[in-house]
Amino acid sequence: MSAYTRLLLACVGLASLIGCSEPKQDSNIRSQGFVYCGQDTPTTFNPQLIDGGLTADTLAAQIFDRLLLLDPVSHQPLPSLAKSWTVSDDGLIYRFTLREGVEFQSTDWFKPTRQFNAQDVVFSFKRVIDLRHPFHNVSGGRYPWFESQGFSNLIENVEMVDMHTVEFSLTRPDNAFLSNLATTYAVIHSQEYANNVLRAGKPNQLDMQPIGTGPFSFDKYSPNDHIRLNNHPDYWQGKAPMEQVVFDIATRGTGTLAKLLSQECDVLSSPVASQLPVISADEDFELIAQTGMNVAFLAIDNEQPELKDARVRKAINHAINRENLLNSVYYGTGTQAKSILPPMSWAYNHDSQALDYDPAQALSLLKQAGYDKNLNLTLWVPLEPRPYNPSPRKTAELIQADLNAVGVQVDIVTQDTVSRLSTISKSNSDLVLTGWIADNGDPDNFLRPLLSCDAKMAGLNVANWCDLNFDNLLELASRTTKLHQRLNYYHLAQDILDQEVPIIPLAHGVHFQVHHQSLNGLKMSPFGTRSFSTVYRGED
Repeated sequence: MSAYTRLLLACVGLASLIGCSEPKQDSNIRSQGFVYCGQDTPTTFNPQLIDGGLTADTLAAQIFDRLLLLDPVSHQPLPSLAKSWTVSDDGLIYRFTLREGVEFQSTDWFKPTRQFNAQDVVFSFKRVIDLRHPFHNVSGGRYPWFESQGFSNLIENVEMVDMHTVEFSLTRPDNAFLSNLATTYAVIHSQEYANNVLRAGKPNQLDMQPIGTGPFSFDKYSPNDHIRLNNHPDYWQGKAPMEQVVFDIATRGTGTLAKLLSQECDVLSSPVASQLPVISADEDFELIAQTGMNVAFLAIDNEQPELKDARVRKAINHAINRENLLNSVYYGTGTQAKSILPPMSWAYNHDSQALDYDPAQALSLLKQAGYDKNLNLTLWVPLEPRPYNPSPRKTAELIQADLNAVGVQVDIVTQDTVSRLSTISKSNSDLVLTGWIADNGDPDNFLRPLLSCDAKMAGLNVANWCDLNFDNLLELASRTTKLHQRLNYYHLAQDILDQEVPIIPLAHGVHFQVHHQSLNGLKMSPFGTRSFSTVYRGED
């Protein structure tokens, strides 16, 4: 059955859904590959330039490789483009031996003349950390994930030892450095391609028509419609079974569930929790779940006059009924959050003194602070479901009702997505409903990019909170080689968060993914990103 015919049937069978239109997808997509459903329209295809979304979560793993990968179980770094590495005794020098025989993708607009080597690694990281690099200011010159990690201050130099050896020199020891090199943001670009587009006067092409060494190459991008990736025949780990992958990002016509049920899409990531019973009852689809390293939280703008008072922040925390959120939004699939770290983190503080639901105490604290039924706040809410929050609008409405019950009036402002780089008016962003999916298994990956002073200076700390004692504990934890000391420092850092309440952890979500039963080899990761290099289609 053609894609067009299936869509017509979907429009007839799902009469409540309106606005169906003719898809622009080729009729043979399903015979050559598969369609991935999502509604995130990328602004770039270079994950270095963003801090989340479809590019970072899914596209990057198809187009690019990194020096290292992370074991999904142990969370320890594994070889990838770097086949081995050594670390100096003082923890300041990391030397990587690179894999040989790795081919870059060949496209209509670029034909590589050489294989991957150390020049590409130096280029990829120098662009981020060197203000004088010719590509540093291209495409806006912001590198949010790296900025929030303080990478420019951490890495003193990146240099090529020989064509297959590269060395990183650090300004201080950092226990999370290897894990950070395995994140979806630490991708490797082609220096040869960069030089070509720079000579042509089109440096932005590096980010909008990317070239990597991954299993699929970029082919076409039609904004608000679709993204097409083609198989990379010379992929160093072996050619992927699928000839192409199409990302359906159309916002017109039917919703993602309707597209899935009518087989317009083969894969749907992060279905809304209320859709799970419908999906589970359909034998054509397989629903899989992954316990995620994630957290949904309410960021409080600590620079707003009313919210500088810790009593007000604690009152807001006491007012929110997390159990109600779990029942009404997560349908029992999530877990209540007491910390920004998920319980599966080795640094999670099981003796946390986090505040519990207590509306009476919330009323008392508000009265003490002088805000007895006269506090009005604005809550910014993204509409896009995420693994840590399957229904943001509903979450916001429940929080609104909880706060109204203790005399706090909340105005909800929605937008498609709210990222740390969103333009949010400082006079109108009291609360932001957001969350985080870990890029690796190190606790530093939650604490530093979200709440450090570096992240605030970079404009990426949504809570606008900076505590030097908290930062000092993170610094001590990154330097020590003794695990029990690291654990103690992270517990102390969490104690500060419990006392100061710069953010309010809400829940840890389960990441669901559904796919047509004919697809095999789809993997999930606790870090949200996964490669499609092993996906193949069996019998329908």
